[in-house]
Amino acid sequence: MRVILLAGLLLAGVAASAQEYRPSPERITKVIGYLSADKLKGRGTEEKGGKKASEYVMKQFRKLGLEPGNHENWYQDFTFTRGKHANLRSRNVIGYLDNGAAYTIIIGAHYDHLGTARLFDGRYPVGQVHNGADDNASGIAGLLELARYYTANGEKEPFNFMFIAFGGEELGLQGSKYYTKNPVDSLSNVHFMLNMDMIGRYNPERGVGIGGYGSAEEWPEIFKGVQYEGVKFFTDAAGKGGSDHHSFYVAGVPVLFLHTGGHDDYHKPTDDAPKVKAKEEMGILEIAIQLINNAMKVDKLEYKEVK
Repeated sequence: MRVILLAGLLLAGVAASAQEYRPSPERITKVIGYLSADKLKGRGTEEKGGKKASEYVMKQFRKLGLEPGNHENWYQDFTFTRGKHANLRSRNVIGYLDNGAAYTIIIGAHYDHLGTARLFDGRYPVGQVHNGADDNASGIAGLLELARYYTANGEKEPFNFMFIAFGGEELGLQGSKYYTKNPVDSLSNVHFMLNMDMIGRYNPERGVGIGGYGSAEEWPEIFKGVQYEGVKFFTDAAGKGGSDHHSFYVAGVPVLFLHTGGHDDYHKPTDDAPKVKAKEEMGILEIAIQLINNAMKVDKLEYKEVK
């Protein structure tokens, strides 16, 4: 009886440990809560909150056991000009999981938001904090959950992983533009890029949109059988779009883009953490894991231009 009981406890412990690696609504809520708190003041580019957000992501990457992705540096610093604003500073945060493979999967999300809107020339109320819980603290929460899954599950996957938190997205996809022009490794070695931007406001009538379906010959086969109870999705062929996957697509990399759609709080000070649906975001990440795992059964995705 004691042996059986001990074996049962050990199995229960293994099951509990395995469950820790799955996407968690509690962790999603915690990450979004931190990144969209008033003290980060909307994570604006060239604002203290934006820098703090990048440091937070770096520390999470390090805790998860990733390696610095930019030649022993966690950050990829860059400057850019946007309209009348010159020499703006931002940075990408890059974590790397080296599985000794020939090709790498890039998973990305942008960490910046509008901040206090001072760089947007009156388009948004200047001085008000735009917390950006859905846009895009939700995507960063997803990025960290996928990083946890692929570092902590104990399996050596047949592809390397690069996790990138992009800066400067709200000012014209600046971080991903810079990365694709200055990649850490050749873009020809990228299997595909998966981007998450605004995945926290799931609408059951709409479902989650997955763009990039037409950017590789193999996507239709990879999508077969993918499902998660309580979360529906639809596909869109387009590889271009208003988020960081666009930069990779135009550079010849197959892409996927997860997005739960617009809402009344988009780019407003009211995009706050309590409105995010963490349980549904968990389901979206489970769908992403299925797609990534199916894609790893293919040697190398073949890029396809969407007409």
